[in-house]
Amino acid sequence: DLERMTLMSDGATVYECTSPDEVHALLQGGQGIFGIAVGVVWRDVESALSQLHGERVDTGETLVGHNPGD
Repeated sequence: DLERMTLMSDGATVYECTSPDEVHALLQGGQGIFGIAVGVVWRDVESALSQLHGERVDTGETLVGHNPGD
């Protein structure tokens, strides 16, 4: 499940962590690690996409919906 996944990387390898124990195990190695919580990014992207106007597939015409941010 993407919403519960954390991606970790040491610059050479990307690790899929699905539990706090897996994250902890990677940190125990002592190397520098970069991590991103996929669920947070997923929700941000989903929210941004929901505010975009749609397009007709056959004509490319923009379908303007109601967006309070417009």
